[in-house]
Amino acid sequence: MVDPIEIALREDLGDGDVTTDFFVSKNQQAMARIVARERAILAGTETAAEVFRRADSALEITVVRNDGSEINPDESIIEVRGAARAILKAERVALNFLQRLSGIATMTREFVEAAANQHVKILDTRKTTPGLRAFEKAAVVAGGGHNHRFGLFDMVMLKDNHLATAADFDGFAKSVRKFRESHPDIQIEIEADTLEQVHAFLEIDGIDVILLDNMTPAQIREAIALGKDKVKFEASGGVTLKNVRQIAATGVDYISIGALTHSPRAIDLSLELTPLAP
Repeated sequence: MVDPIEIALREDLGDGDVTTDFFVSKNQQAMARIVARERAILAGTETAAEVFRRADSALEITVVRNDGSEINPDESIIEVRGAARAILKAERVALNFLQRLSGIATMTREFVEAAANQHVKILDTRKTTPGLRAFEKAAVVAGGGHNHRFGLFDMVMLKDNHLATAADFDGFAKSVRKFRESHPDIQIEIEADTLEQVHAFLEIDGIDVILLDNMTPAQIREAIALGKDKVKFEASGGVTLKNVRQIAATGVDYISIGALTHSPRAIDLSLELTPLAP
């Protein structure tokens, strides 16, 4: 199984930290704290703590603020005490995880608050950093969002390219019904680019969710009116902080946003180290 933390540490350390190993005594002890430099929503604390544990299992690590917490400038997030060499070797990897995952949580919270609608779930997508999907999806949850499917294995998602391979609509509809019969516990979602497609898909038994791709709020409302109480509806495409409230107000059940995981800004965090007397 892929271990992102191990990969990240190996990538950074290589054959050893030539700076720390030469300039810092192996007996030097230190206390360090990771602090916020800006307001944000926190995520990745246990991941960062595990980075320090991997560097040296003897380090004393205290997670001061948990995932989902709102942090402000100069607040401590994690405190570490022990060998200065180990702290320095783990510093950048721990911060990289914490800054990116907190960026995802912060952006997610911004969308949740901008939507201002408790009946709408803000969803992530599979547009994640390769190898870091589990961490990034956990960060979305820390920010108040919800996870869409984790991968290709846990939900049917029929998009335009899948539909393009279908020989005819009747055969496609038959395949959907056959899958539903053989896999009753797996959700089926299908992408619609037009209201005409929504009409057609509503005639197929077994579909759970229709994804309304790049539709206007007016089109979304019309689609929901057509399928009210028949299926759930998800809006996707072109969703921003400026228009998410308008989209949420249509009555849609879900809004999926790829930017949550593919375009977050890293949160400004830093590690402050204080040497301890022998």
